Amino acid sequence: MDTPSVRVFLLDDHEVVRHGLRGLLEGAGLDVVGDVGTTTEAVPEILRLKPDVAVLDARLPDGSGIDVCREVRSADPSVKVLILTSYDDDDALFAAIMAGAAGYVLKQVRGNELVEAVRRVSDGQSLLDPAITMQVLERIRNGHGDDPISRLTSQERRILDLIGEGMTNRQIAEAMSLAEKTVKNYVSQLLAKLGLERRTQAAVLAATHKRP
Repeated sequence: MDTPSVRVFLLDDHEVVRHGLRGLLEGAGLDVVGDVGTTTEAVPEILRLKPDVAVLDARLPDGSGIDVCREVRSADPSVKVLILTSYDDDDALFAAIMAGAAGYVLKQVRGNELVEAVRRVSDGQSLLDPAITMQVLERIRNGHGDDPISRLTSQERRILDLIGEGMTNRQIAEAMSLAEKTVKNYVSQLLAKLGLERRTQAAVLAATHKRP
């Protein structure tokens, strides 16, 4: 019996790129079930079509493929996501990990390598190299030892946990009955204590220290 073809969805704001990717993947025997050029169109179409793998451009004029990944994976975890980007960017890698992406590939990748990446992600493999992920986490710890979270107050720790759940300052303020400005100040303080520069770094650190 023939093996079912991998069903793929494409998100890229450049029509020529989408057509090129479609030709490449279909030429390799994959089934491209849909493609769009905006994040607004992407989420409902992916949830409707239920592809095996969604190949998403990381940066688009109206948003981020990583945000699309987060929304899709939250609604339907069966959809695997491969982030395709022109930028070798630690922040984007952090965000991709947090959003549940199975892979993160630069657009400079060779055609046969991209096809192989899609097949591997469809099979349930991760293209986020564990060694690279560990290096990222080590950089996040920034030399503060094995338990950088211990320097936080209970209130700061609670806010860090909520950042790790993907909440915005406004959502955290509502959940904790605090003013949004107060939450913003807490976030600035906890980043300073942890030696971090960005919220995405805090979110990854929160995930590695998730409390039961």
